[in-house]
Amino acid sequence: MFYTQTDTNEMLKAILNSIDEGIHVIDQDAKTIYYNQIAADHDGLNVSDVIGKPLLSVFPSLKEETSTLIKVMKTGEPIFNQHQTYRNMKGQLIDTVNTTIPIFVAHKLIGSVEIAKDMSRVKDLSLKLLDLQAKIDDRSTKAKQMTHDKVSFEFDHILSQSNEIVQIKKQAKKVAKTNSPVFVYGETGTGKELLVQAIHNHSPRRNRPFISQNCAAIPATLLESILFGTVKGSFTGAEEREGFFELAHGGTLFLDEVQTLPMELQAKLLRVLEDGIVRRVGSNRSFSTDVRIIAATNENPEDLLQKKLMRPDLYYRLNVVPLELPPLRKRKSDIPLLVDHFISTYNFKFNKLVSKIDNKALQSLKSYLWPGNVRELKHAIEAAMNIADEHITYEDLPFHIQKAHLPHTSTTSSLKEKVDAYEAQMIQETLQETGGNVKRAALLLNIPRQTLQYKLIKYNLVKP
Repeated sequence: MFYTQTDTNEMLKAILNSIDEGIHVIDQDAKTIYYNQIAADHDGLNVSDVIGKPLLSVFPSLKEETSTLIKVMKTGEPIFNQHQTYRNMKGQLIDTVNTTIPIFVAHKLIGSVEIAKDMSRVKDLSLKLLDLQAKIDDRSTKAKQMTHDKVSFEFDHILSQSNEIVQIKKQAKKVAKTNSPVFVYGETGTGKELLVQAIHNHSPRRNRPFISQNCAAIPATLLESILFGTVKGSFTGAEEREGFFELAHGGTLFLDEVQTLPMELQAKLLRVLEDGIVRRVGSNRSFSTDVRIIAATNENPEDLLQKKLMRPDLYYRLNVVPLELPPLRKRKSDIPLLVDHFISTYNFKFNKLVSKIDNKALQSLKSYLWPGNVRELKHAIEAAMNIADEHITYEDLPFHIQKAHLPHTSTTSSLKEKVDAYEAQMIQETLQETGGNVKRAALLLNIPRQTLQYKLIKYNLVKP
């Protein structure tokens, strides 16, 4: 059967209109040459309102700087998976994920096409499912309130090219299938809770509560009642209240900075770990509980034992499966990957179109020591995204990161200046390794402690 060009065009339009994604195409003059019904439904418009008209006249809230279609049409570079949230002409809140790609014909850029996936319905269905689940399982609702509606992390959220992190993820996936206690050690900002949540969500307990508590954030006098619950009248103002062990029954209880627990509470925690029996404060009744304990610390475990901040018997009971997260300064190959991820994250949050980071800025990030690790890197990119235009430059970075890079970028004229710069960097890295412990750092550097104190002042170094 012979098809005319008109027949072929109509078939193509029918196919594009049947796709469950919005499709919008503009030409070199930023006029719309194709706009399917799904895209029109997203925007609350009619197809005839858009076809053949300049993009910015139909969508006055857009500008050349904020329109992905115009940006891609001008640069010839695609933009993938750009989140966008807006209210359409009908007042409906639309949440889409857009991919915009240039159109080349005979190596000539003639326009751009945007494909938008509507995520609003997916989100609505997810919320309805959560509401239904909460009604079925009241305990699950309580657990969600305790964790303040935090994002639920999976192993895929742990972004890394480091062999060490890859091995930790493999090990953690195996550990997730058991019920043994896990002890996670990592400096502040290395992603301990992300790893712990991934273990819970990969385990048979994934549909049961996950409760997280930073032990340093609660006064010691309240910790016992929060962990184990209370009975009415056990002390002034006490009410009948479940503790975390009851709320987390069947699930996982994550205790961060566990070394800050008072010694008498550490002893009580050890008894629960040994026999699974919990007693509320002020009660003479005991009950059994099924909770997996995962503990974490941002200090070296050997130092905790040496300083007697942790009971050795509790540490060895918790340390059945040890997992140590390396600091960011020891896996700097991950910085470009993390930077790209954070740029994408803040493009969505700030409704911006920052496409990349320039080489000088990236080298500055790689030379910085990152005492706050991945969390500090995230905040640094957030700060830069507030003032960056099309890409992040060296000048957009926080000043303390620029300052840290200066010794490496300046042309030192003497051997002494180069030696001083290297010595300052080596001292800072050693302090990071010891968590700011000057005595241990001096031992590792094989210099007297007084000499190290002098050099800290000389080089204006700050203990982490």
